[in-house]
Amino acid sequence: MSTPQYDPGSFRDPDTRVFRRGNTVYRCLTHHALTDWEQLVATDFYRRLVDTKRIIPTSRVTDVSPPAGNHRWSATLKHDTVPVISYPYEWSFAMLRDAATLQLELTEAALDEGMTLKDATPYNVQWLGAQPTFIDIGSFTSYEAGEPWAGYRQFCELFLYPLLLQSYKDVSFHPWLRGRLEGISAADLRALLSARDYLRPGILTHVFLQSTAQARYEGSVRNIKADLQAAGFNEHLIRHNVKGLRRLVERLRWSPASSTWSDYSETHGYDAEAQQRKTAFVEHALSSRRWRLVWDLGCNTGTYARLACQHADYVVAMDADHVVIDRFYRSIADTTTRSRILPLVCDLADPSPGLGWRGRERHPLLHRARPDLILCLALVHHLVISRHIPLVELIEWLAGLGADLVIEFVTTDDPKVQHLLRHRSGHDIKYSASVMDTAMANSFEEIHSEPIADGTRILYHASHRRTR
Repeated sequence: MSTPQYDPGSFRDPDTRVFRRGNTVYRCLTHHALTDWEQLVATDFYRRLVDTKRIIPTSRVTDVSPPAGNHRWSATLKHDTVPVISYPYEWSFAMLRDAATLQLELTEAALDEGMTLKDATPYNVQWLGAQPTFIDIGSFTSYEAGEPWAGYRQFCELFLYPLLLQSYKDVSFHPWLRGRLEGISAADLRALLSARDYLRPGILTHVFLQSTAQARYEGSVRNIKADLQAAGFNEHLIRHNVKGLRRLVERLRWSPASSTWSDYSETHGYDAEAQQRKTAFVEHALSSRRWRLVWDLGCNTGTYARLACQHADYVVAMDADHVVIDRFYRSIADTTTRSRILPLVCDLADPSPGLGWRGRERHPLLHRARPDLILCLALVHHLVISRHIPLVELIEWLAGLGADLVIEFVTTDDPKVQHLLRHRSGHDIKYSASVMDTAMANSFEEIHSEPIADGTRILYHASHRRTR
């Protein structure tokens, strides 16, 4: 039997521990957690939401023992596997809002049947394509009368405040969540607000009063939990708060007029024939076999991610432009492909690193799932010229992922490349078709190429070098 590997992110909960054997995900439970699990599976809301995969399908197993060396585990659960793990600093605004709505829905449903959640973090939500699913079964616990909502502050800092920041101030939440895994504090958000922002829904109650209360109790020896119980705090107040938060979150909108690449489909510079040839080239590469996982890098409107979905089990569509990912996510939310395309906000020149305890609690993007086919269309010139990534290193990095590659090279004769090069020289940065050909030949095999758009763009389909 293979040695179990613990998920570092699960060490914060003493009553459960997530571990893997091979590609299967398990969770071991203490006696206390087992009692909560037995109560959970007897509820109507759990069965209902598992059926729709709003909660990850989970079952108790008896043929898999918890890891040796610790005798406090009383049971083991087996979880369905999420195809690709992602984190909230890689989600679009609408994705974070939908995940927040799911968290509030679960909290309300749990209270209806005598349970609650220990926390309220977006790291407990993952995605089956464009559908959010709750994965932390160990968060559910029996509700005790008089208990406050333990997850309220965490919900505000990791869900509500990032959404308010983006919706009200048009400031991206991504660097905030990536820079501090605990989220945005009430004091930090309050410092960014103007006087008239206090008239906006949610600010007075959830930001101003919250930051004031936290400052008052900071360093206090008073027992806040006991104070709330003495004041008559009960589940009805929690339910009222959750309902109000849900109304607030569902009404939040972020509607920027445009972004750098949001109008790319109208301004990409292809004529109809070139676009048709490009689509046919990509379709031919995709149809060569069935793919387990496809990465569409620089996916923009998702045209080729949708095409890849016809030939792949799962597609991760990435773009650095938050606007286009948000629009793409909303466009597939109610389609038949929603369960097999995961859109992510990702800057390939600065991808998500390892974060958290020992840098292992939140894994780097490139360590979470390896593709077997990569689409990299109309992206190379932006990374090389605008982001100063050496062309040869870019191709070597792509080859190092061990996947086949469909890539587009835009030559220096293209007007868009000439615009990018207006203050630089293609020779100085070693950006040319000959450099591209050499780099591809050194890193891949079975390379097929085809020029389109009067030779200003070259498409390549290459196989990765297999170990002999």
